[in-house]
Amino acid sequence: MCKEFVGGTWVESGASETFPVTNSSTGALIAKTPLGGAAEVDRAVQAALAAFPEWAETPVVKRTQVMFRFKQLFEAHADEIGWIEHGKTHAEALGEIRRGIEVVEMACSLPLAYKGETLANVGGGVDYETHRYPLGVCAAIAPFNFPAMIPMWSLPIAVTCGNTFILKPSHQVPLTAMREMELLSEAGLPPGVVNLVHGAREASEALLVHPDVRSITFVGSTAVAESIYKTGTAHGKRVQSAGGAKNHLVVMPDAVPGPTVDAIMSSAFGSAGERCMAVATVIAVGDVAEPLLSALREKAAALKVGPTDIDETAGMGALISHAHLERILSYIDIGVEEGATLLLDGRMVKVDNAQEGAFVGASIFDHVQPDMRIAREEIFGPVLCVMRVPDLDTAIDWLNRNPHGNAACIFTQDGRAGRELRRHARCGMIGINVGVPAPMGFFPFTGWSGSFFGDLHLQGLEGMAFFTQQKVIMKRWFDSEGSVVDKDRSGWV
Repeated sequence: MCKEFVGGTWVESGASETFPVTNSSTGALIAKTPLGGAAEVDRAVQAALAAFPEWAETPVVKRTQVMFRFKQLFEAHADEIGWIEHGKTHAEALGEIRRGIEVVEMACSLPLAYKGETLANVGGGVDYETHRYPLGVCAAIAPFNFPAMIPMWSLPIAVTCGNTFILKPSHQVPLTAMREMELLSEAGLPPGVVNLVHGAREASEALLVHPDVRSITFVGSTAVAESIYKTGTAHGKRVQSAGGAKNHLVVMPDAVPGPTVDAIMSSAFGSAGERCMAVATVIAVGDVAEPLLSALREKAAALKVGPTDIDETAGMGALISHAHLERILSYIDIGVEEGATLLLDGRMVKVDNAQEGAFVGASIFDHVQPDMRIAREEIFGPVLCVMRVPDLDTAIDWLNRNPHGNAACIFTQDGRAGRELRRHARCGMIGINVGVPAPMGFFPFTGWSGSFFGDLHLQGLEGMAFFTQQKVIMKRWFDSEGSVVDKDRSGWV
């Protein structure tokens, strides 16, 4: 049974129900996650509240020193952490951890941005200055697909800004977050500054309505992200809620074939397609479709699928669960029913050495139209849709019809084409000859439309602004005669 981390110690959950945590490659039981609720959440909130006053008064340079130690520990244990949750290849897991560490590194440099602004002698001897202050108890609700990285999108920044923190990891993958709690404690965070609670919907709802939780960070599907935003803001909380995606990659006739195909393969089928930055739709412009699809089909068909924890030659691992596998299979059925051409059928993949695993092979649909469900809805698996259009204007029009607004990419040697997509694609992250335009930790993760609900995005300086509130101080001084000090003076250079 997984324990909770509250007030600096590991404690038993009071929950009576549990969720089985399995190795998705083999189906073997790894652990059990307690499905806690309001009582467990309140216990963590009280611990965070108790720790907040002292932590908020701790100098920011001392808070960053803890993050420096955590970064070193995270790097030292990266290989071990990469094996905790099963499904990704080990290289993918290490890449995920590296991206999480980047946000920790950004938090280490926070004093450069945390400092305020000043303007002297605004008028009548009055000087202005701004100071930042932490909010209080902040919480994050994390998804299953990147258990090491996504908690780092918020936790290091929130804590370095002086807040205390509660993490609710996905009940499907609790073990990585638990290991991160151990390393944070080892790095020197005082008891109660970070806390971990387990649960599913009930625990999330308890965080959303708890009066002492000041902010909520969420990453997940669009429908849930919108619900989280509405509920959290209705209860007076700051909310940054990242939803799903349907990212498009436009291939122009002048695109360099090799790098383009490699980028699509990595983006569409990396992490078994279970990521919000995956390319879900390729838009082939002009006569590029036939040679592009020929190369893609050949490479995708050769992609070895298998249990990545026991087969190092596997290029793609298992999905998170059999329930999610059934969802992916249903979308392949939908695509066939809608009339798209199934160029490569991942349903045919068989994995002999892990028959109980949740495996599906890379799948490619051709002749997809923008009004099809497989084109509009997030599948969240290794299913690539290909559209054919005559020109760039049509490509941009078709990608802008999608309700999501996470990312759009273009592969071209034409600067004008790159500029057109950059300016007119209604997405928050743009890749030009970059297949996964996920920003590093010192830039914000800027989804638009149905991909984000809120005002301040995750990561970067927007993340710092989200986790702090400002005071503007106006001050002036008088001499003993009641006159404004520093009035009508010269030689002040």
